[in-house]
Amino acid sequence: MTPSPIAFPSNVEHSDFHFDMPYSFDAGIGLNHDTIRYISAAKDEDQWLRTFRLQALETFLAMPIPKILKAHIADDLNFDKIRYYLANNQAPQRSWDDVPAEIKTTFDRLGIPDHERKFLAGIEAQFDSEAAYNRIQDSLSKKGVIFVDSAIGLKKYPEIFKKYFASIVPIGDNKFSALNSAVFSGGSFIYVPKGVKIKQPLQAYFRINTQNFGQFERTLIVVDEDAEMTYMEGCTAPRFETATLHSAVVELIALKNAKIQYITVQNWSNNVYNLVTKRSIAHENAEIRWIDCNIGSKLTVKYPAILLAGEKSRGEVLSIALASDNQTQITGAKMIHLARNTTSNIVSKSISKGNGLASYRGVIHIKKNLKDCNNNTQCDALLIDHFSRSDTYPKITVYGNQNRVQHEASVSKIDEERLYYLQQRGISQGQAISLCVNGFVNELIQEFPIEYSVELKRLIDLEMNPKNQK
Repeated sequence: MTPSPIAFPSNVEHSDFHFDMPYSFDAGIGLNHDTIRYISAAKDEDQWLRTFRLQALETFLAMPIPKILKAHIADDLNFDKIRYYLANNQAPQRSWDDVPAEIKTTFDRLGIPDHERKFLAGIEAQFDSEAAYNRIQDSLSKKGVIFVDSAIGLKKYPEIFKKYFASIVPIGDNKFSALNSAVFSGGSFIYVPKGVKIKQPLQAYFRINTQNFGQFERTLIVVDEDAEMTYMEGCTAPRFETATLHSAVVELIALKNAKIQYITVQNWSNNVYNLVTKRSIAHENAEIRWIDCNIGSKLTVKYPAILLAGEKSRGEVLSIALASDNQTQITGAKMIHLARNTTSNIVSKSISKGNGLASYRGVIHIKKNLKDCNNNTQCDALLIDHFSRSDTYPKITVYGNQNRVQHEASVSKIDEERLYYLQQRGISQGQAISLCVNGFVNELIQEFPIEYSVELKRLIDLEMNPKNQK
């Protein structure tokens, strides 16, 4: 039996733990020029990167909080009270036996060693600010596949890394991309050479262990011509009374005829602010798919974007968002058509429960002088009760002729009559609601790898049946 990947533990208690650890590197609390210099010195970076970081800090300080976020960011997210860099050992280990004991215990409980051996082509495990473990199958290394953390990517492969780094997410794209650019640490660097098709997924796991902490990984994936790969990432953090910040930047580059599938499943605790920037570019006849599931967190803001830059390129975003009590999920997608004969597809499913808020924000843009561009967008929202809320904010801009755009949105509530009949057959109300919710998202869940789909259904069941969280 194939085990499930370590995207997230399906049992809440299984992930809600942390260890008090002595850290070798600690930039302290607060953000200023000294913080940046400490991070850069600790990582032994070149002067150009230190300059990049300091420029990003100035940009971050000058930019206001985006208007759409002001109402959702509470006073508990204070940038002056966050720890921006904590690391136990900067060099990720390639042998599991060499991982520091406390970190190894954490990842043992989350199942990393077993899943690496039985399911994955390679894995990276990040603990707070740095990768603690990184390994790829020898057969892929011999084919020229690179899978390392970003710090090693910068030092060992600068000719590739520097060419694409910050190429589609510049420093000033938004306030939180500027913050990430100033303090980023960890994340994955992947390069797949021409013609190499990786059949098993590569996976990264991001674990936050410390309260009052910010995790700022930076991921760069470059898939060369005629190559293919699947990347999966999972995220968890224990529950703290104070706010935790996760602010990542992800850049994907698919060159001619390349294919990238990027799968994210987050199960953050409800004190986490998850504010990320994810963007990709598809060149001629390339294909990029984002498959995204957002469960947990206090606030998630995430819009995977695809720039369709080459003819016959294709982009797809499939997303599920579940907003429970005191949670806000602001998710969506951006499809920017920059070449003729390009195709994009967005399917978004959201579920709101209690006073949870799920918002879809999407952008479709087809630039001037293009033709034969196609987009389909489908947004479906399910309200569990009278208190929950769902919003849809599409923005569609189409220039030129002979282009086709379709947007469809629906909002529905669980049929009380259906719940009644299910309960008459001995099913509890929570189980009945869970069955209805799983039916609502089943179409998208089938797009996840089979190991993920089982765990997703289990997570939804836990969200709908809080009494099961023992």
